[in-house]
Amino acid sequence: QVQLVESGGELVQAGGSLRLSCVASGGTFSSYGMGWFRQAPGKVREFVASISWRGGTTDYADSVKGRFTISRDNAKNTVYLQMNSLKPEDTAVYYCARGSTLDTSRRAGAYDYWGRGTQVTVSS
Repeated sequence: QVQLVESGGELVQAGGSLRLSCVASGGTFSSYGMGWFRQAPGKVREFVASISWRGGTTDYADSVKGRFTISRDNAKNTVYLQMNSLKPEDTAVYYCARGSTLDTSRRAGAYDYWGRGTQVTVSS
């Protein structure tokens, strides 16, 4: 059984930085693309970033491009999301997800396993 556990979310001031981590257990981590999504109160879950199986390809939502960086360490079964220049509108629960293929994807339906999320709150 694949399990994904996120960590690193906390309260931070606008302009600050956070690094989220997602550790996978079960399954074969290195054979799949990984993604980060987020959901703010009253809003639908939205794509944030994704990374291909070896990390050679990344993709970002326009709203975070240039501020967030996704990376992975296959030896540690971990995917990261480095978030810089945080804004109050980045406040959300952040979820990591394992894709069903090697590649990146912006579609939630392309991911078959999800973590429980970690709360990021950015104060103004």
